[in-house]
Amino acid sequence: MAFYEHVFIARQDVSTAQVESITADFSKVIEENGGKVAKNEYWGLKTLAYRIKKNRKGHYVLLNLDAPHAAVAEMERQARLNEDVLRFMTVRMEELEDGPSIVLRAKADKENRRGPRGDNRRDG
Repeated sequence: MAFYEHVFIARQDVSTAQVESITADFSKVIEENGGKVAKNEYWGLKTLAYRIKKNRKGHYVLLNLDAPHAAVAEMERQARLNEDVLRFMTVRMEELEDGPSIVLRAKADKENRRGPRGDNRRDG
């Protein structure tokens, strides 16, 4: 089996629970076709660089997959049919990254730099 990173963007007007449901559906497709989801990360609601189908924001989700090509192809077919998915991209990887992705690490670093009241002021 091969390793893949799959990122999809869901519409801004769907709830977080609906995004989790879409993610669960994609995970089920992978597992039914002999693969497994190694990691599932919700990156949050982010502003898009340009409008996509009249949406200015989107829910970003990352899936790290260890699956055969047929399973990934079926998941991509399901993503094309799902009207809540704006865009998706799947990239084949040599190996999967352990721990949190760079997006979540950057988010955590940004939160650690904030002051005690949540502002960007520093002591001194």
